[in-house]
Amino acid sequence: MTDYSKETSMVNSVQALTKSTTSLDLDELNQRFESSHPQEILAWCINNFPTGLVQSTAFGATGMVVMDLLYRELKSNPPVLFLDTLHHFAETLELVERSKQHYNLDLHIYKNTEASDRHEFAQHYGTALWHSNIEQFHYLTKVEPLKRGLEELNVVAWITGRRRDQSSSRAQMPIFERDNDGRIKVNPLANWTRKETWSYIMQHGVPYNSLHDQGYGSIGDEPLTTPVGAGEHERAGRWRGSAKSECGIHI
Repeated sequence: MTDYSKETSMVNSVQALTKSTTSLDLDELNQRFESSHPQEILAWCINNFPTGLVQSTAFGATGMVVMDLLYRELKSNPPVLFLDTLHHFAETLELVERSKQHYNLDLHIYKNTEASDRHEFAQHYGTALWHSNIEQFHYLTKVEPLKRGLEELNVVAWITGRRRDQSSSRAQMPIFERDNDGRIKVNPLANWTRKETWSYIMQHGVPYNSLHDQGYGSIGDEPLTTPVGAGEHERAGRWRGSAKSECGIHI
């Protein structure tokens, strides 16, 4: 297929997705589900998006809760989209494999097309690109692979694990929203707290990243993530020393 044909196909796909979701009244949905349990929100998604529904996750604590609700509680098996940035902690990749077996995940992994590991990435784009150009680093490792994954999986609606109490940039986040391409973006844990998240994990024996037991609050790429100290916010260890609070896939 020529580049022109691919571009035309992508445009037509986005237009079709937008048309299929424009009839949804997101204001009404947000009012209806504002106080609902995440399981109710996910059940609605399963019923209303029989095709084209995926979970996007980095296998953080909230993502694991969503996964458990989908696969164990609701007996549903939507595709799970994971971005292999090539810079994850070994513990994160171990959790990915453990979760794949535990839930029999329909796992789809997307990554940079020019590199298969961290060494090749550095050869292509320079050593420590996250220091010299953090925006390009996140575009190459997250933004572009996510865009490609959503397109190739013909996604109509995608589920995240974001919560409002995670950062000021998420404080007003709705449960249902539209992304820049017209897809529905669902945040079923929007009104949950960190305490509720971990209570669920402990109560239901949900697998989680062992780094959480070593002082890591929110876990991203290894070069950009540090443990959090007593009294620090959950995401204080992400991009420490900078004003950055998002990697770009949720902007």
